[in-house]
Amino acid sequence: MRLVRSIASMQRLSKGWQRRGLQVGLVPTMGFLHAGHLSLVRRASRLAGSRGKVVVSIYVNPTQFGPREDFSSYPRDLSRDLRLCRAEKVDAVFAPRDVEMYPGDRAGGFSTYVEEGRLSGGMEGASRPTHFRGVATVVAKLFNIVRPTVAVFGAKDYQQATIVKRMVRDLNFPLEIKVAPIYREPDGLAMSSRNRYLKGRARLQATVLWRAIERVRAAVGRNSRALPAPALKRAVKRMVEREPGARLDYVEFFDAETLEPASRVAHGTHMALAVFIGKTRLIDNSRL
Repeated sequence: MRLVRSIASMQRLSKGWQRRGLQVGLVPTMGFLHAGHLSLVRRASRLAGSRGKVVVSIYVNPTQFGPREDFSSYPRDLSRDLRLCRAEKVDAVFAPRDVEMYPGDRAGGFSTYVEEGRLSGGMEGASRPTHFRGVATVVAKLFNIVRPTVAVFGAKDYQQATIVKRMVRDLNFPLEIKVAPIYREPDGLAMSSRNRYLKGRARLQATVLWRAIERVRAAVGRNSRALPAPALKRAVKRMVEREPGARLDYVEFFDAETLEPASRVAHGTHMALAVFIGKTRLIDNSRL
């Protein structure tokens, strides 16, 4: 396994693979890998094939964090991540530094960003206004640097994955996007690098996201008619805020393809929510 720190080195490596006609699978991450990330690595390996190559990018991207978010404290452990990638037989880990990805940024030297204009306004986009501009920009850069045949994203960041698919379609990136299912803890909590912030009772309270999804799914299952979204939102808010220290950021019901909000909720409607457990912000989603 190779650790690649520079863009030029990663591009040379990728071009060499392309000349040999090899498929390349990319798994973009911000590191502090967990079992969910590793499931994406295995999916990328299967998609690339027995002769293919798998690249895991590890980069905590500053442009997708807001000014009061957890960029400086976001968990990082490159040595541990490398051990996990080596065990999964990853071919290369691309772990660039900020000066590589955003040269001259402090002096105003970096000024080109990618923005999606239709899918990014609600949910995460409303709560974190500059988030998806940073995501789309760094993902576009990774695609240009690694030149993958296929890239694998996790469904936990459902809106993000939908935006990336739209970007690839609209800007004609020559690759395929695959979205892998959410990987959950035994109690239903979606796996996330931020889960390490949860201590003691907060870890138990965090399961309220999955419990809320299950409760809405059960309500939809009991009714042959679609249910009004506002009433379900109020019920979710009450459920979340019964947990000490928990605060609902948003809950939304929407069309899985267009992300358009749904006024009535039925089988096939998608649900997403974001909840603060203390200072830790968690997200989850599911098709109902």
